Parts: sequence; C-alpha cells; structure tokens
Amino acid sequence: MATRQMTTVGRIATAPSVVILFIWMIVPLAMTIWFSLQRYNLLYPERSGFAGLNNYIYFLSDPAFGSALVNTLLLVGSVLLITVVGGILIAVLLDQPIFGRGIVRLMVIAPFFIMPTVSALIWKNLLMHPVSGIFAWLAKLVGLEPVDWFAQAPLLSVILIVAWQWLPFATLILFTALQSLDPEQREAAEMDGAPALSFFWHITLPHLARAITVVILIETIFLLSIFAEIFVTGTGGPAGNITFLVYSKALLDYNVGAASAGGIVAVVLANIVAIFLVRMIGKNLET
Repeated sequence: MATRQMTTVGRIATAPSVVILFIWMIVPLAMTIWFSLQRYNLLYPERSGFAGLNNYIYFLSDPAFGSALVNTLLLVGSVLLITVVGGILIAVLLDQPIFGRGIVRLMVIAPFFIMPTVSALIWKNLLMHPVSGIFAWLAKLVGLEPVDWFAQAPLLSVILIVAWQWLPFATLILFTALQSLDPEQREAAEMDGAPALSFFWHITLPHLARAITVVILIETIFLLSIFAEIFVTGTGGPAGNITFLVYSKALLDYNVGAASAGGIVAVVLANIVAIFLVRMIGKNLET
C-alpha cells in the first residue's frame, strides 16, 4: 500500500512538469505543421490560403535541397569519422603516464566549452584568414601561397571547425570509458608479451564499443542541426545544409510555408536517423 501511495504521489508531483514539457514540444510542432500546409509568404500576405502539400513539393523539388542533403550527410559523416577516430587516439594517449597529464586533459577538453559562434569566428579571423590568419602565415613561411579556405573549400572549412568543437566531447566520453578497463587485463597482456597494437585491437576497442555508439548517437542528433558555424563563416551557399536551407526560405525568401515544410522534413529525417541509432545502441548494450 505504501509503495502504491508513493507511486501515486510521484506521478502527481511530476505531472505539471510533464504537461509543461509536452506543451513546450507540441505547440511549436503543431504550428509548424499548420504553416507548412498554408500558402504564407510575408512579401505577399494577401495571397495566403490553404496550400495542401504544395509547400512540401516545392521544398523537396528545389535544386538546393539535393545539395543541402548531400552537405548534411557529408558534414555529419566526416565529423563523426574525425571525432571518433581522433577521440580514441587522444583518449589512449591521455591514458598513458605522461608528465602534466592533468593539464593536458584540461586543455584537450577546454574547446568544448567555447560557444560555437565564438569558435567559428576564431577559425575564420585568426586561423583561416587568407591574409592575417595563422595558416596563411605558415604557408608564407615555407614559400607557399595562402589558401582562402572559405572561398575555395567552404564545406571542408566547416567540417574542420565543427570537428574541432566536438573532438573534446568524444575524447571525454571515450577517455572516461577507458578508465573503467580492468587493470588485470593490462597486466595479463603485458605478462603474455602481447604487442600494443594487438592489445588495442582485441581489448581496448571492444571495451570502448558502447562509448563509441553513445558518442555517435549524441553527435549525430546535434550535427543534423548545425547552423551557427555555417552562418558566421558565410559559407551558406556552397556548404549550406538542410537547416541553413530552412533559414534561407524563412528569413531570406520570406516564404514561411516552404520553410515550415522544410522544418518538418528535417524533423522526419532526424527521427529516422535517431531511431536507427537507438536500435543500434540497444543491440550493442544487449551484447
């Protein structure tokens, strides 16, 4: 009886927050769905009315949608590859007994706490600037011509910026998981004379499998909605993703209906990816 009463009290206590969270989620989604079915352009308010699926057809048939989808997939895939591989290598290095390991760990994790807009401005004005950037200075130092990164390789520039931001996160998760590796396994491998590469491949990587899947899930959810880095660096044309395409429809073309349809398309794609990744993680946790 006491347990049933406590359960009832707990449900009553959490009900207001659940209701507020539900309203906070459902109201914007319902409004977005409503506007996606309307012919609503801020430049021509007198032409508003029910449009059916025309906004979805217009958004999906837009030539920019194909390039935005490709850029989104390339951005997510490249950043995941860089952060997972780089995070594993850095985590293994941080796990070694080196001098000043605590300071090194703090320096590796610190970039994750920098705001994305600030980080993008640092890369744009201090590192990749073709005249006054550090990369340009290094190129001139060895007799090479400086590269205008954001003009000649805009998507690669955005990938590097985003990967630099998320690499500390992946390193932190993987390093934390690496700390739980049984020391007896290390000692047994050392006593058996196992090569470092074999120990890494057969013991370290399987131990990090769950942490890697968690990193992939969390990063993918956030990487699908990357916007600040593209907007700040001015690479929205050649490097624009689906999120930037929705922004351009809403605030550049003033086509609220098409932008709302694009938002729903982005939500559907994100949910498809999230469901796939959650199932993958579930299978990994069961093994």
